[in-house]
Amino acid sequence: MKKIVFLHIPKTAGQTVHSELSRIVGADQTSPVRVHTQAPNDGQFPAGYRLYSGHLDWNTLDDIGNDRFVFTILRDPFERIASFYFYLHHKSLGLPDSALTLPENTGLRKIRHCSIDDYFFGGTKDWQRFILDHYENFYCAYFATRKIRGAAALADCSSSEILTKARMGASQLNRIYSIESLGTLESDLHQLTGKKAALSNTRINAGPGSTNTKRWPLLLDRIESDANRQKLADFAALDVELMGTLVQNGLMR
Repeated sequence: MKKIVFLHIPKTAGQTVHSELSRIVGADQTSPVRVHTQAPNDGQFPAGYRLYSGHLDWNTLDDIGNDRFVFTILRDPFERIASFYFYLHHKSLGLPDSALTLPENTGLRKIRHCSIDDYFFGGTKDWQRFILDHYENFYCAYFATRKIRGAAALADCSSSEILTKARMGASQLNRIYSIESLGTLESDLHQLTGKKAALSNTRINAGPGSTNTKRWPLLLDRIESDANRQKLADFAALDVELMGTLVQNGLMR
């Protein structure tokens, strides 16, 4: 049976998809590596599993062979940025101050205590690297470098070079779905596995607020300067262009 690889980009309904995939395939056939930093010595894709699903680097994807179905899900890039921010901010509010002092919670401490302007555009060079890795044209960086935190590798590339690399990377996937077309993913998984996945009307780990609420305008309203609003919008510009190309070329459903 084909191996299934779900490259989960944060805040694209991935927890829901992972839960259904694991139910269909079976927990014993689901790789325990859910985040790229959790990978053991044998890498992101340890042998012996049928499902690999998570925030994974996929530069070693060939390790599992060619008999595979590899896919990801994209959403409006502006909404992904805003949803990710509000999700992390909401998560930070649920932690006591003592927990926020832990090194692994640096990002949550920053998002709780900094203004939005300072969170995105202030801080040290290391902090800015964190922001760029997780927010700035993430789709392009992920497809181009095949790594969750690959933005630094593109620092010397022009926009056109980044887009070219991203399109080449995206073409290596079997399918790229829009978050609005989870019904299509349901049909494809049914054909692949013979089992039905409940995706279209299910949400796990959703951020605060209604799933129909547009979060990007809410985020912009909290930014203090027009200059920073434009800088944040630039964080999605290449991703918007990439998604348009993927749709035009039939690579995104």
